[in-house]
Amino acid sequence: MKEANFIFWQKWLTWANLLTVVVGLLVTFAGNSIFFDVHNAYTQEVFFEGNAIQEDVSILKNWLFGIIGATIVGFHILMIMISENAFKQKEKWAYKALWGGLLSWFVIDSGISFYYGAIHNIVLINLVALVLIGLPLLMTWKAFFNPS
Repeated sequence: MKEANFIFWQKWLTWANLLTVVVGLLVTFAGNSIFFDVHNAYTQEVFFEGNAIQEDVSILKNWLFGIIGATIVGFHILMIMISENAFKQKEKWAYKALWGGLLSWFVIDSGISFYYGAIHNIVLINLVALVLIGLPLLMTWKAFFNPS
């Protein structure tokens, strides 16, 4: 793999995770804003049969979004640090760690979402993140396992 191509994908990886940090901040502090109208509407349909969400449930949802958003921020800051350091230096453990973190989150989150019928979470959130972050990992595998 040409070094310029590797750097392009490495920077894509960093910027994709930076974008996801912003999403995590939005989840934390703006979970009821226009950014999440579609997700919230589907959630209301799946879990409350389209009925209005009671105030106490809404407060619980906001708290859960707060801690989920904080977890998103922390996870993706860690991914940025790996991307900008060990991954950039083409250390194999970094490549494996990024895939391990991404896939373990994706499988568990998507499995739980599927189990509860929240397919909208898989489509609107999980698949987008998997492609956005998985693509640069796929495109750089040769730099780690097939050096030329």
